[in-house]
Parts: sequence; structure tokens; C-alpha cells
Amino acid sequence: MEFKNFVQDLSSLKVLSKDSKKISVGLKDIPLQYANALRRVCLNGIPIFAIDTVDIIENTSVFPDEGLAHRLGLIPLKTDVEGYNEPHACSCDGEAGCSNCKVMLVLDSGDSDATRTILSSELTSEDESIKPISDNIPIVQLAPGQKIKVECYARLGRGTEHAKWNSSNVSTLTDADGESDRVLTIESTGALPPEQIIIAGVEELSSKITEFKGMLDSIDE
Repeated sequence: MEFKNFVQDLSSLKVLSKDSKKISVGLKDIPLQYANALRRVCLNGIPIFAIDTVDIIENTSVFPDEGLAHRLGLIPLKTDVEGYNEPHACSCDGEAGCSNCKVMLVLDSGDSDATRTILSSELTSEDESIKPISDNIPIVQLAPGQKIKVECYARLGRGTEHAKWNSSNVSTLTDADGESDRVLTIESTGALPPEQIIIAGVEELSSKITEFKGMLDSIDE
């Protein structure tokens, strides 16, 4: 089977089970190489938002600036792919970034006279559709008198660049009953609904194959 036929014939995909975080899809008569390529694209080839740049305005905690920035970058963010461009495809050329390709999130712990844990709920986003998937992700613990104030900039990226842009926690391919029947299971990080990852994965893989075919055709000419 050619992959383009698989893309056109969505009856090849059958949803076996689904909830808010995980989906299992049956792939019927799909060659292993296509099924595995789809698995890999669903894992790290779908653009999602993650914090990429952190400006530390104040940090009097015992946590170093680099560690704080790294931890903020690993917080999964809910993603709205329709409203934003990937930096390389943005009209601003992606160098400084603009409102079409980046989102600012701010965290200001303020002063406190008690020890407390700063949670992801304290990250305020300029776009409510781009925010942490949970309010209860610990960021840093502050002792009395300590504070942090940061400005974070999130952008779309892919897991092939860094794991913080992986759209899935788990992407597995297992054999089903038939010789050419397989089950693709995707567990979302929460950035995107699992069914949206599958759909985007099919579209992305189809686009890559079309692009590659065009390159081969140009060589033949």
C-alpha cells in the first residue's frame, strides 16, 4: 500500500480506545515502515509550545538561574497550533520573535515570611490558551525572605530539537491479530488532545513524503 492511499482512506484507522490523555488506534494493512514512521512523528514531530527563553529578573532562592530556567522549560504547556507560527515560518524570520510566534509568561513570587513551594499556577500567560497543563507542578521552594521574578518566552518547537517539545510521553506500536494489523498507542503530554496528535501525525508524514518525492522528481529532471 502507498502511504498516500493510507492518508486518503481514513477507514484504515480505527479508534480502539480513547480518553483525555491516551488513544489506541488500529492500523489495518499498513506496512510496518509507514506505521513506525507515523509512531515516530507522533512522538516528536508535532509542533507544540514549550518555554524556550527565560529572563531572570530576580532570584534569591538557593536554586541557580540555569536550573530554574531548565525546570521552567520542562513544564508542559497547552498548545494552540492554529493561532501561531513556528519561528522559521513566521514573517518576523524568527530571530527576535513576535506575537505571531511567541508567548510571554510571567512569574513573580512576591515576598513571603514563610517557606512555600512555587507552583505552575503562578505562571501568568499573556494568552490563556497557552499555559501549563496543570496548576500543581512544583517549580522551586522558597524560604522566608526569598523571591523569584522571571519573564519566560514560549514558542512552537518539535521533539527532534529537544525533548521538551515532545508531544507524547509514550508512543508504542504493537502487533494485533492479523499479520499486517497493528495498534498505535499515543499518550499525550497534555499539550494536545491525543486524537489531534494522530491527525497531525498523518498530515505531517504525508507532507514529508510529498516533499521527498518532489526532491526525487527534481533530481530525475
